[in-house]
This record gives sequence, structure tokens and C-alpha cells, in this order.
Amino acid sequence: MAKIRMMNMMFYGFQGVYEYEKEQGAKLNVDVEMVTRDDKACDTDRIEDGAIDAAAVYPLIEDTVEETKVNLLMTLAAKTGDRILKKFPQVVEVTTRVRKHAVLIHGPLDYVEVEVTRRA
Repeated sequence: MAKIRMMNMMFYGFQGVYEYEKEQGAKLNVDVEMVTRDDKACDTDRIEDGAIDAAAVYPLIEDTVEETKVNLLMTLAAKTGDRILKKFPQVVEVTTRVRKHAVLIHGPLDYVEVEVTRRA
């Protein structure tokens, strides 16, 4: 197996429990870690032998984050992982982390982050 990480992608999404979050949106940072079925591509150096093309995964993540209207960040993270697993059969496990900086918490903090792992 091999792991491919796409770190600190920045998107604008409209997820949240409160109406203002759904209307105004907020900046979200997303990390995705994908685990491949095997590591054959490491030996053959051929993408068709199970490697992951990050450039092909990015638009799927972008579309999911920017177009999925849900209340919870954990639901967004799960849907992102599910879509990756469905489109890329060489991926057997996906961990998605979503960070939201603009949260209605009265106290100092950088962000709220959720992490969800999905398996094929």
C-alpha cells in the first residue's frame, strides 16, 4: 500500500447549522489522505498500476466541498471520502480532515477540525 496526502486545500463552502453559515459561507481547509490497494505502481513507475493522480482527485474534492449543502462538517468529510472511494477503485481508505476558522465560539481558538475515515 501507499499513502497519498493532499494537504491544506482551501475552498469556500456553505455548510453549517446556522442560517447565516448557509447563506454567507466560510473558508474551509481540507486535508485528504488516500491509501492505495497495493504499491505495485511504486515498482513499475506507471500510474495505471494503481497510483493516484492528485490532479484528477482535486476537482472532485473541490466540487464536493463547494457544492454539498450539509449541516455538519463531519457529513461533508464523509461525503468527500465516499466520492473518492467510488471514483478511484485503487483507493481502499480515505481520511478527510475539514477545518473551519470562522466558528461561533466565544473564546480564542484557531479553528474547529473534524476527521472522518472511510474504507472501501
